[in-house]
Amino acid sequence: MPIKVVTLGEIMLRLSPPGFERIVQADSFDITYGGGEANVAAGLCSYGLQGTFVSKVPENSLGQSAINHLRRYGVDTQFVARGGNRLGIYFLENGVSMRPSQVIYDRSGSSFSEAKTDDFDFDKIFEEAVWFHTSGITPALGDNAAKLTEAALKTARKKGIITSLDINYRKKLWSKEKAFAVLSNLWEYTDVCFGIEEFATNNLRIQKTTDGLVKEEINIDAYNDMFEQMKNKFGFTCLASTIRKSYSASDNGLSALVFDGSALYQTKEYDIRIVDRVGSGDAFISGLIYGMISRMKINDAAEFGIAASALKHTIPGDMNHATLAEVTELMNGDTSGRVQR
Repeated sequence: MPIKVVTLGEIMLRLSPPGFERIVQADSFDITYGGGEANVAAGLCSYGLQGTFVSKVPENSLGQSAINHLRRYGVDTQFVARGGNRLGIYFLENGVSMRPSQVIYDRSGSSFSEAKTDDFDFDKIFEEAVWFHTSGITPALGDNAAKLTEAALKTARKKGIITSLDINYRKKLWSKEKAFAVLSNLWEYTDVCFGIEEFATNNLRIQKTTDGLVKEEINIDAYNDMFEQMKNKFGFTCLASTIRKSYSASDNGLSALVFDGSALYQTKEYDIRIVDRVGSGDAFISGLIYGMISRMKINDAAEFGIAASALKHTIPGDMNHATLAEVTELMNGDTSGRVQR
């Protein structure tokens, strides 16, 4: 039976104008589904693990369509609750060149945002699970969602399951002050922390001893100092962050830093031509989780994760559908993009 990883979060309907049209131009929208934790579950399924996604969707055709989308990629949806009034929606306007992408959320009052702990039996959900993952987006959806996130993390920790949280700060959902107040309580139950770069340097009240946490120049000493302080303050066993050099909306440089509690590892950097960057952080997370569960050395797990993220940029939609073989090939240095026959 495949190794089981549980994720908790909201799945949304994504509506995008065709190609690179602006929303004000659009006469139609392309439809797909996604959300941080759903994307991680789907990515893990691509590598042969059992991604079990926990959420709540309305009991209507839109809710069923979201579930069908997940099942299409092998995600276990047996613990998705039904009920509430609506499926969350977000609109994505794809950027190109010097014009950035734009996101508009329409998720207030969604079924998941109003879900309660009574909707889920976490003892049953976590049976045979080895890892639990969620993100900072989930508690940002309201008090109910924050309580639900805390209950899930506490239960996983009591059962000895490895826990991870992607900070994934979204300024359109809550303030940094509110985010810190809520997340600082959740970190007590978190082993692995992802995505802390901008949020951490501005908001965790950690003294920076070095300058240089900027997009274009990576100061390794500054990152190492920040990660060590976070480990000491919150007890994380591992911290990781992707590093993005944004040359334009179409071209980025991408690498990652992973701190295993004693040493900091920097991955190779990929020069990327972007098709769709949404979900690229989730692709990194699913890749790193896969590598750690597979008992790769931490540097190899980091390289697997960043290769997975690089490939996600070439795939339309929220989810990464790169295979284990494709990620491994890129990780091992094949960036040619030659036709495979």
